[in-house]
Amino acid sequence: MRVLVIGGGGREHAIVHACARAGHEVLCTPGNPGIAGLAQVLDSAQDAPSLARLAQREGVEVVIVGPEAYLSAGVVDECAALGIPAFGPNRAASRLESDKAWSKAFMVRHGIPTAAHQAFQDLDTALGYARSLTPPIVVKDAALKAGKGVTIAHTFEEAQAALQEIFSEAGAQAVLEDFMVGQEVTVLAMTDGERYALTPPSQDHKTISEGDTGPMTGGMGVICPFPLDADMLTNVKRTIIEPTLRGMQADGHPFQGVLYAGLMLTPTGPKVVEFNARFGDPEAEAVLPLLASDLAQHALDAARGQLKPEEVRFTDQASAVVILAAPGYPGKPVKGVPLTLPEEAQNEVIYHAGTQQDGDQLLSSGGRVLAVTATAPTLNAALGRAYALAGRVGFPGAQYRRDLGARIGAVPAADAKPV
Repeated sequence: MRVLVIGGGGREHAIVHACARAGHEVLCTPGNPGIAGLAQVLDSAQDAPSLARLAQREGVEVVIVGPEAYLSAGVVDECAALGIPAFGPNRAASRLESDKAWSKAFMVRHGIPTAAHQAFQDLDTALGYARSLTPPIVVKDAALKAGKGVTIAHTFEEAQAALQEIFSEAGAQAVLEDFMVGQEVTVLAMTDGERYALTPPSQDHKTISEGDTGPMTGGMGVICPFPLDADMLTNVKRTIIEPTLRGMQADGHPFQGVLYAGLMLTPTGPKVVEFNARFGDPEAEAVLPLLASDLAQHALDAARGQLKPEEVRFTDQASAVVILAAPGYPGKPVKGVPLTLPEEAQNEVIYHAGTQQDGDQLLSSGGRVLAVTATAPTLNAALGRAYALAGRVGFPGAQYRRDLGARIGAVPAADAKPV
């Protein structure tokens, strides 16, 4: 099959990797140096009409859209207009992620459990409400912010600063919500709008520093699978995944693609922290290496409204992803740092999230630079292998968390060896 993957980060590298190992001919735009080793990287304007025309010109059989910005820009709509199957929600359905205020209203309308919240369109009203809350207060920018538009404010002054930053942009909206307590877990559903198949549950680590401290980031590492028991998983399906798909259909916006449910396992049951409209990043780098079936075929089936959930299969292995971030991230990441990558073993892969090639030298080009991934029969072994591989990467000043999996008592195996 001829597949076009749109995007150029770690998630797209993982998507390309999954499609390539299934034997497909993979094209990608804009791509990155890591993707270039697996796929034909195409130069193209990145607006939605240009990308749809590129897919048509290249004769691809399915388009897989990675980043949320492309979905909200209408890439899937433009492909559909040309008769090209594209895996991902259209512009209207992607609003589930691109507009947090709309998404929260959708959850309330359809009885989907989430934190108590209020949405605001002006600073003064938001500040007045924030004063009435007992910290910690969750402050969210309603627009797309690449996973970094959230502040956990432990004082009113911190909430005030976050709100002032949000409303410094014209037309901004903010959501203030209660702080939820519990384990956070991500459940991804590949869906054609009605039928769905779940990936193994995973857990991202959002803050920059150990102990879940410091500023929020786009994600500093993932463990998979997260130990979600069968009863809780059934509860997630019944109270969150299925009502969301039914609600989107009822509202006239059937959701096709990957429904990302970021959940908090609270004492009163699972509640939605956020919905995203695509594979998570870095969750994709943990989940897709465990996929034992054909991602491109599933994407084509879902885009045609014919997903076969029983054919979506994952191994019983575990995976771990260690994000190597640039010095200064998430504030002002230093770019242009020289990188030296070690040889990868069979159970290892280093996904490029923010790199660029300058002649023979690989350089950092973003905040989250590399997603160092390992799989193994146990989570402890996967963590040990991922950390050992990360330690062999030449990346001066790299930031990474050394406590991945600690929330569930996982300990990196000291004797884990590549195979």
